[in-house]
Amino acid sequence: MDSELKISVIIPAYNEEALLAETIAEIRRGMDDLLPIAGEIIVVDNNSVDRTPKIAIAAGVRVVFEPINQISRARNSGAREAKGKYLFFVDADTIVPLPLLKQSLTFMLSGDVGAGGSTLCFDSKLPEGSSDHFLANFWNLVSRSFRMAAGSFIFCRREAFESIGGFSEKVFAGEEIFLSMALKRWCRKSGYVFRILKCHPVVTSSRKLFWHSKARIFGVILLPMIFPFVLRSKRFCSFWYARPDAKGRE
Repeated sequence: MDSELKISVIIPAYNEEALLAETIAEIRRGMDDLLPIAGEIIVVDNNSVDRTPKIAIAAGVRVVFEPINQISRARNSGAREAKGKYLFFVDADTIVPLPLLKQSLTFMLSGDVGAGGSTLCFDSKLPEGSSDHFLANFWNLVSRSFRMAAGSFIFCRREAFESIGGFSEKVFAGEEIFLSMALKRWCRKSGYVFRILKCHPVVTSSRKLFWHSKARIFGVILLPMIFPFVLRSKRFCSFWYARPDAKGRE
């Protein structure tokens, strides 16, 4: 272990002023725990109209601007600017537990793991009668069974990411599924393991459970499983882009 820059944490952010500071602070605590291994945090401002870039600058992280509002494009823009040997992609509304960052990096440093992700849970700010446990448990079952990383937390070796061409910019959502499939192929070919970690789930915001009806939530989950081409429609994928107000939270 040394002070050479080894990890880059990339956070795509569109109108995330309400949650971004906490996400950055928790990641920084996790990176401090990795010392003397050096790292960087990059926030990709995906054409925000709120205080997202100002908050990132105030937090002392690198800020990259991506003018085209597309999650996969924002992630790729951050990766192009990254200097680390290992890449971590974290959503701006997600808290990464300190042990998870260390465990992920340790597995890659061991030489056995090429890429992976983590199970997830929602935060405690839940609407009454929500289906949070079902949604989280359903995704975690899919994630562990098929080894699919959630977009809220993905890690991989730089050479793997560059070899597969990064996130698909043909889709406006579900880009983590296509990336997971490509990374698994790369891992098999290169002698690595693709691993979904479950000891320290990431904590992601439950805000969409407030913003959208149960019918719409289940619709955007199930329909792409039957008709994956709908993910190429930004109109269909507005679920992942729309905000009730400029702050990104009601």
